[in-house]
Amino acid sequence: MRAVTVEPGVANSLSLIQDQPEPAPEEGAVLVEALSVGICGTDHEIIAGLYGEAPPGADRLVIGHESLGRVLEDPTGTLQPGDLVAGIVRHPDPVPCSNCAAGEWDMCRNSLFTEHGIKALAGFARDRWRIQPHFAVKLDPALSSVGVLLEPTSVVAKAWDHIERIGHRAEWQPQTVLVTGAGPIGLLAALLATQRGFTVHVLDRTTGGPKPELVAALGATYHTVSVNDLQVEPDVVVECTGAPTVVLDVMCKAAPTGIVCLAGVSSGGRRINFDAGALNRELVLENNVVFGSVNANRRHWDLAAQALAQADQNWLSSLITRRMPVERYAEAYTAGPDDIKVVLDFAS
Repeated sequence: MRAVTVEPGVANSLSLIQDQPEPAPEEGAVLVEALSVGICGTDHEIIAGLYGEAPPGADRLVIGHESLGRVLEDPTGTLQPGDLVAGIVRHPDPVPCSNCAAGEWDMCRNSLFTEHGIKALAGFARDRWRIQPHFAVKLDPALSSVGVLLEPTSVVAKAWDHIERIGHRAEWQPQTVLVTGAGPIGLLAALLATQRGFTVHVLDRTTGGPKPELVAALGATYHTVSVNDLQVEPDVVVECTGAPTVVLDVMCKAAPTGIVCLAGVSSGGRRINFDAGALNRELVLENNVVFGSVNANRRHWDLAAQALAQADQNWLSSLITRRMPVERYAEAYTAGPDDIKVVLDFAS
């Protein structure tokens, strides 16, 4: 079978293998036929050799962690042939730590977790893959063309879950949300904010392309000014750019008792001048909270599936700006200037 693989740590080793072995039964009872795989920044960093870890005993890693497929067989009876599913990316560590033991493997304390297509588990960019039933998320059949968005949606579902938990430390009646960055994570974060009835503002530096229209279609407001020039005092900020200046500016922009969720990852290595004392004063005197969020557990994946089922399917389809057949994998994994979400299709 076909599989898109890399040699971890070796830049530009991306290759389409035509004779990849069938997934071993040890990988999971559920056998799935791949329909599509989403591509994100993590994939580009793995292809660049920045990180990635092959399964034990393997030289190459099958990449792809944003999945969509149809069940071929499940001898446990949990799922039925034909069911539309996505595979949960992270699996708990074998020790396990206290959080992994409680099913909160997204909050692993010892970093011994594994991740499909990223760390020590084969990914989903192959014709067929296996997974244990508990890590297969069933999707509404109506999501057959957009269900590949489930993984990034699970990330923002977790972010909102934690925002709401933190918010209930006191009487909490948020009204205004600011999302910085209008990539897939930012747009999906805005979607979940509008589903909650908030007034939503999205900030991105892009002036053309589909992003402004996608934001407007949600009933949200699109901005291209700097954070400091925004005439908005948000109760909640979901920061999705990872840009250091934006990260620091939104911490000072939040309203009193505001919550800032950092969902973007900075590359590091860049120094900027910043008044840390002023930031400390803002956070302490206004009882504000800043926290980081990444990955998701089963609860968040289920919440994400519900959110996608409730969303406008045409809007979700518009997030997918390129679909490429697996034979054109190299082109698919080459970032384009107007890309939001690129999808590699395995189905005919």
